[in-house]
Amino acid sequence: MTIRAEGPADVPSIAAVVAAAFGSQAEAHLVARIRASPQFVPEWSLVADVEGEIAGHVMISYATIVDGRGERRVAMLSPLAVAPARQRQGIGSALVRSVTALAAAAGEPLVILQGDPAFYGRLGFEPAADYGIAMPLPSWAPPEAAQVMRLPLYDDAVRGRVAHPPAFDEVADR
Repeated sequence: MTIRAEGPADVPSIAAVVAAAFGSQAEAHLVARIRASPQFVPEWSLVADVEGEIAGHVMISYATIVDGRGERRVAMLSPLAVAPARQRQGIGSALVRSVTALAAAAGEPLVILQGDPAFYGRLGFEPAADYGIAMPLPSWAPPEAAQVMRLPLYDDAVRGRVAHPPAFDEVADR
């Protein structure tokens, strides 16, 4: 398996993997909307290439945290997808470790996400509420799904409520 930045030729395969992993085109459309947005960071959109096929994809883009003093840009991991036939082989974990390392190397203080606490917890994510970060969650998600990974340059002044960028509007309650 090779983890690398996505390239233009990977876009159709990424869309197929994301749609299959989520069982919906909505998340594949989300990836396209993020890619077309000013919050997109191309070097933080990674694929797992297994024998010439895209087996997984992850991206970190920017969201905003709003508090009483203003707004601050924050790195947000979403979505992570692994082809159903390739799940439970360590691909998702490897993608998360790789992309969060890139965010850390870029000087980001933390990465936020919404996801399964059991999966992301073993990769170093913790409940966001413990760090003063609140985020809107889908109606089905438990409060622990709002998570944060503190990176080496963590700043405990980064607190407030997450405002998702417009790219996320269509998947807000999925």
